[in-house]
Amino acid sequence: MSIQTTNPATNKVVKSFDEMTDKQVDHAIAQSANTFQDWKKTSYTERGTLLNKVATLMREKKTALASLITLEMGKILSQAESEVELSANILDYYAKNAETFLADKKLEPELGEAFIRSSPIGVLLGVEPWNFPFYQVARFIAPNIMVGNTILLKHASIVPQCAIAIQDLFKEAQAPIGLYTNLLISGKRASGLVSDKRIKGVSLTGSEMAGASFASEAGKNLKKSVLELGGSDAFIILEDADIDKAVEWAVVGRINNNGESCIASKRFIAVEAIADEFIEKFRAKLAKLKVGDPMDRSTELGPLSSEEALLHLLDQVERSIAAGATVLLGGKRVDGPGAYMEPTILTDLSPEIPAYYEELFGPVASFYRVKDEAAAIVLANDSEFGLGGSIFTQDIERGKRIADQIDSGMVFINHPTWTQADLPFGGTKGSGYGRELSEIGIHEFVNKKLIRISGLSDRF
Repeated sequence: MSIQTTNPATNKVVKSFDEMTDKQVDHAIAQSANTFQDWKKTSYTERGTLLNKVATLMREKKTALASLITLEMGKILSQAESEVELSANILDYYAKNAETFLADKKLEPELGEAFIRSSPIGVLLGVEPWNFPFYQVARFIAPNIMVGNTILLKHASIVPQCAIAIQDLFKEAQAPIGLYTNLLISGKRASGLVSDKRIKGVSLTGSEMAGASFASEAGKNLKKSVLELGGSDAFIILEDADIDKAVEWAVVGRINNNGESCIASKRFIAVEAIADEFIEKFRAKLAKLKVGDPMDRSTELGPLSSEEALLHLLDQVERSIAAGATVLLGGKRVDGPGAYMEPTILTDLSPEIPAYYEELFGPVASFYRVKDEAAAIVLANDSEFGLGGSIFTQDIERGKRIADQIDSGMVFINHPTWTQADLPFGGTKGSGYGRELSEIGIHEFVNKKLIRISGLSDRF
């Protein structure tokens, strides 16, 4: 079976790659396990120097790498360049801070002396998605390479050139062979690797179905797993919000990355007092977006990642309309070649309608009007997902109080859910478990080893 690059702006196949054979995969795992025996003994300085080199190469090749992202999954070029820069920042962040984050923690037992030492656990398998081909990888590999673990990376099948490019960066930085290995294999074959005894932990960013499969395999094999799955982030607009600013951020929150983001703002919940003003301005701004070639720097909305993704989203919209949803804007694919979807707003949504409970991965916004703050909180929490969320209000203390009542892993006040190296990332409920990024993210695949020193006269 081949793995293909298909340009979603034209739906034409650009390049094909053969999958790795079972023998090649077995060799890659063995090499990673062997490399771990040496890598775990290296200093934080050595590890950090390598990540700094990779980050430098990313920045030097930013335009070329960004063009690969745009070619393979349709992200507009300026956002692709920002993704490469963010990825480099993450590598540098952990290179700088890992030693402090992983420092021995002294304990104060009643008898003797004791401390906790953070130790690497071995080979890790990461399964990453197509929507942020560099960032998703960076946030998984940077902390774990600094811990002393080695990485096997199965990337999404629609971004093989991005996957190969990342491995090439490590090769150019003269990383030890086996420290970072790209696996050109299918998702099904990757799931089968979880039971391999040489692999000590697994991380997956993807769908609920894929997450459940991986978690099940990891549990059966007594392995640690971290899952970042889907999201349906609520974007709450209260009566005291700066409406123009809320509308500006609403467009960014929904349309960034062509709407194909787990943390995209997807459910817009406006209290009755300002609902008409918000939706009128929101609709007007979405309607003016320039849809087109993602390589054109004037484009504001590019194609979805694939024809398959577009057809799935169209099916969700059509099923929602059939069940009673109202289309305020768009609702159809854009005429012409490529996997383009019109900016779309759906309203009159109830729990029986697909758009109410399904994640809409693309430029489709769900709009709700509610009586008051209390109703907004109830609706925001009425979701199987719990990744992020936003609250727009000029009363910051009020925003904090509401944030405390939202069932999600992240809540942003006066900003859509976002990401940066020094903020923890992760969710709850159907959005998965565990955290990546910040100091918290580096401790997921670490053996917290207790070391106790007893005096000759100590007695338990």
